Amino acid sequence: MTISAIERSPQRYARLAGVMYLAIILLGMFGELYVRASFIVPGDASATALAIAASPLLWRAGIVGDLLMHVLDVPVILILYVLLKPVNKSLALLATLVNLVQTAVLALNKLTLLVPLFLLGDGVYLKAFSAEQLHALSLLAIEAHAHGFGIGLIFFGVACLVRGVLIWQSGFWPKALGALIFFAGLSYLVNSFALLLAPSLAAAIVPGVLVPAFVGELAFSLWLIFKGVDTARWRQRVGS
Repeated sequence: MTISAIERSPQRYARLAGVMYLAIILLGMFGELYVRASFIVPGDASATALAIAASPLLWRAGIVGDLLMHVLDVPVILILYVLLKPVNKSLALLATLVNLVQTAVLALNKLTLLVPLFLLGDGVYLKAFSAEQLHALSLLAIEAHAHGFGIGLIFFGVACLVRGVLIWQSGFWPKALGALIFFAGLSYLVNSFALLLAPSLAAAIVPGVLVPAFVGELAFSLWLIFKGVDTARWRQRVGS
């Protein structure tokens, strides 16, 4: 996949981006809503630790799914950059850079999800800690992951804001999609800053505050899959 290849076949790559985007959404739901939601018992370190110790393979599958999601991020980011570049190259590049920062932050953040597996293993060095301490440290690592996730989404929120504006201005995608992606970005920013500045507020507004983000990203991915891009208008933009 190269920039010139995308420029030669924008429709093909727009649909490919849609398929990968939808896969990213599904993998994210698998890791967050299925795997981690089934293990984590809020406020109960021991119950959470025992659940992970009982099914470590599923916990690892959630981590692998997340990493695959971040791998798919890269080609999607490249394709969207090429498709949006004719609208405003500087803004398209800005969205690309902050999106790549988000991907790097979230990929590195997965190390925190490996920590519980280390702490709940059978290493001799772990005998220096009591079971309660190991369980508490495991939950602490999981909490750190949640906050690292929130930090990463600040960068993604900015990327969505910029892409929302570009999509709105493009002429080759509906303005409604631009509005949906823009409000998705706002949702991510509200969620992340609430998590960092007012955790009690974040607990009250999640998951409701993320509904616009889910709707916007799902709508965009499905549009890319079934409609792609208006090639004639896109080429008109390229030539302008």
